[in-house]
Amino acid sequence: MADTDNNKENNRDNAGYRRPNNYRRRRFNKFKSKKLQAEKNKNDVNPNENRIFLPSNKSVSVVIPLLNEEESLKELSQKLEDVLGRLNCGYEVIFVDDGSTDRSFERIQEIHGKNNRFKCIKLRRNYGKSAALACGFKAAKGDYVFTLDADLQDDPDEIPELLKMLLSGFDLVSGWKKIRYDPFIKRNTSKIFNYVTSKLSGIRLHDFNCGIKGYRKDVVKSLKVYGEMHRYLPALAHLQGFKVTEKIVKHHPRKFGKTKFGASRFVNGFLDVLTVVFTNKYIKKPLHLFGTLGMLSFLGGFIITLYLTLLKFLERESISNRPLFLIGILFIIVGIQFFSLGLIAEMITKTNAHEEDFLIEKTL
Repeated sequence: MADTDNNKENNRDNAGYRRPNNYRRRRFNKFKSKKLQAEKNKNDVNPNENRIFLPSNKSVSVVIPLLNEEESLKELSQKLEDVLGRLNCGYEVIFVDDGSTDRSFERIQEIHGKNNRFKCIKLRRNYGKSAALACGFKAAKGDYVFTLDADLQDDPDEIPELLKMLLSGFDLVSGWKKIRYDPFIKRNTSKIFNYVTSKLSGIRLHDFNCGIKGYRKDVVKSLKVYGEMHRYLPALAHLQGFKVTEKIVKHHPRKFGKTKFGASRFVNGFLDVLTVVFTNKYIKKPLHLFGTLGMLSFLGGFIITLYLTLLKFLERESISNRPLFLIGILFIIVGIQFFSLGLIAEMITKTNAHEEDFLIEKTL
C-alpha cells in the first residue's frame, strides 16, 4: 500500500515536472504558428485589393508629346501596355511627334503594328510642346486623360494612383517631382517659377511643369493651350474653377538623349505667367488693372507735387529746378495714360463682347 502511494507521488512529481515543459512547448508552437500566419498574410497580396474598377463605359487616354526620342519609345510602350492593361478598361495612347528628325515615327509605326491602341499624330515641323499637347487633347477620346514625357523620366506606374485621385473628386492632379534628377540650374530656377506662379495664380503647387498629370475629360476640352502655356496648365484650370491638387511622383534620370529646352525657357516662362494671370483675371475687365495702376501713379505724383507746392508758398523755395518736381509731373502723366489705356481697352472689350464663356459643372 505504501509502495502504491509512493508511485502515485512519483507520478505526480514526474507529471508536475513535465507539465511546465509541455506548457512552454505549446506556447512556443502557438506563437510560432501566429508568426508564420502573419508572414503568410503579409506575403499574400489580394489581386483585387488595389485594383481600380472603372464603369464599362469609361476609358483612358494617354497623350505623349515627343521630339527625337526614338531610343526610349519601345521601353515606354511596353511599360504603358503593362500598366494600362491592369486597369481593365478601354484605353488609347496618342504619341504626338512634334517634328522629330530621327526615326521616332518609324518606331511608333512598329509599336502600332503590334498594338493598334497606340496611335500617332505627326506634325510637319516642331511647333512646341504646347501645340503638341493641344493636338493630343483634341484627339483624345478617353474620359480620363494623362500626359507624360517620352524620355522615361516620368514613371507610367504613377497612372493608377493619379486615376484614384481623379475618381475621388479632383479634376486635375499634377505630379510633383519632389526628388528630381535634373541639372542644378534647372532645379533651382524651377523653384523660383513655381513660387511666383503660386503667388500670382492663387494655388499652391510645388511643380507646375511636371510632365505627368491626370485630367478629367472636361478639363482638357476647355483648356486653351498655346505658346508656352503647357507650363501653367494647373494654374489655368484653377483659374477656370476646376479642383486642382498634386501628388508626389517618382522621377528617373534621363537614359537616352538630352533635354530639349534651352535658356530661353526661363524668359518665356516669366512672360507666360503674366499672360496667364492677365488673360484669366482681367481679359473681361481691363480697367480694373490699368485703372488701378493709373490711380496709384497719379496719387504718387499728386502727393509729390502737393509737397513741393507747400514748400513753395510756405518757405519760399524754388521748385522748378528740383528733380523731385519732374518725377511728380511724370507720375501724374503716366497715371493719366494708364487710366486712358484702361478705358480704351474696356470699350474694345465691350464692343467685341460675345456670349460669356461659362463652364457648367452640372445641372439638375
